[in-house]
Amino acid sequence: MLPTGTPLRSVRAAARLASRRHARPSSSSARRSQAVVQTENRAPVRPLPSFPCVDQHAARESRILSTLSSPPSSSQADPSSSGPEPPYARPSPSTYQIYHHTQPLPLTYAAPLPELDIAYETWGTLSPSRDNVILLHTGLSASSHAASTHENPAPGWWEKFIGPGRALDTKQFFIICTNVLGGCYGSTGPSSVDPATGRPYATTFPVISIFDMVRAQFALLDHLGVRKLYASVGSSMGAMQSLAAGWMFPERVGKVVSISGTARSSPSSVAMRYAQRSVLMADPNWNNGFYYDGLPPHTGLKLARQIATITYRSGPEWDIRFGRQLRDMPDTGDQRTPALCPDFLIETYLDHQGEQFCLKYDANSLIYISKAMDLFDMTAPALAALNLAPLTDAPARASPPAPAPARAHPPPANPAPHLPALAAGLRPLAHTPALVLGVQSDILFPVEQQRELADALRMAGNARVGYYELGGVWGHDTFLLDEQNVGGAIRGFLS
Repeated sequence: MLPTGTPLRSVRAAARLASRRHARPSSSSARRSQAVVQTENRAPVRPLPSFPCVDQHAARESRILSTLSSPPSSSQADPSSSGPEPPYARPSPSTYQIYHHTQPLPLTYAAPLPELDIAYETWGTLSPSRDNVILLHTGLSASSHAASTHENPAPGWWEKFIGPGRALDTKQFFIICTNVLGGCYGSTGPSSVDPATGRPYATTFPVISIFDMVRAQFALLDHLGVRKLYASVGSSMGAMQSLAAGWMFPERVGKVVSISGTARSSPSSVAMRYAQRSVLMADPNWNNGFYYDGLPPHTGLKLARQIATITYRSGPEWDIRFGRQLRDMPDTGDQRTPALCPDFLIETYLDHQGEQFCLKYDANSLIYISKAMDLFDMTAPALAALNLAPLTDAPARASPPAPAPARAHPPPANPAPHLPALAAGLRPLAHTPALVLGVQSDILFPVEQQRELADALRMAGNARVGYYELGGVWGHDTFLLDEQNVGGAIRGFLS
């Protein structure tokens, strides 16, 4: 405290002096303070992250662009190279046959298709009376190459089921398999050239139905002089076609085999396929479907296939097959750092499946064919709304009374509300022997849908319905893998 009577000027001078003392630290403390500030302002240097799983999309686009800009080679000039896929990934037309249908084909949701091609392959020998024919229907993305042939010795997608002594015995039957209408492996689809414009249809291609696919197949049968099938056989979407074939042409189909399919697409399966279409159509390269002159939407198609693959197998199988194993990494002696790109083996599996598929299939075909699956509904009201009716020349036969349910498959305690309508819709199949196979681990077409189909067929008056449920952990893809049980059931039913 200043003494009494100190002049005000002295008070102010003393205050300024005290302020300067606090504001002027020693040179050493100033240097220490500056070093602290510099240390605080300097951010730690971290390496930039890398994402190989993202970079591969740009690398793929670069490869595709190089093929688009390079001069056409003999392989690129091949008709099989048309469309968005690299030529090396598409089937060669020399390995399958083409039927060109010159008459308009009626469609469910649009004006008739003026003309179309159907790609097909055959196995076995056609009998002189042409009565030993089995029409094999494919799943969503399969080609007509169900088994190896002389023209194409590569294994087909149902290789173990076709051949002498196998489920589809080529010593007894003549098997025909087509690429479906809307596909991209030889049959007319969105990637095909519209004869009216000379350009690919793209998304001007009409919305199609499962019934349209079957109608195109029967145009091929007419061309081959096949009046009646010994059997119609299909799995997954092929099971839908198999049912539709027996329903549309009850006098031309001797037996029906439905494996892991349904007669009415459920909301859950519609949701799964909608998710696939959504990620595909969100790819900027999709360009509303008009991508055939540029980069195709491979990234969206890859992601769509990853979603689909999850629905094709089961959790128990992946637990056995992959567990929580991680992919191999170089041993540096340091603790492993988790990666944001595929790290678990299950992730690398999905990545591989998506990458392979996006180079082999047309994105628009996936959109159109998956939509046809969503639209499939054989309940009586749905069929009536589309003005669909079986194509038959004979007068309608009275349906026999519904048989007692088999002991192995009692009627459901709480039937679905739509079951009576489904039974009414399936009434044209009342006189066609049917085999229904379901898989307990299937999440895409749950086994409840197979039980429902068998129940509806019996309620429709069909006394010759065989129904089996298969165990195992392979999920929906069991029909591709379980040669013993799937193949055995088919062989027994057809004999």
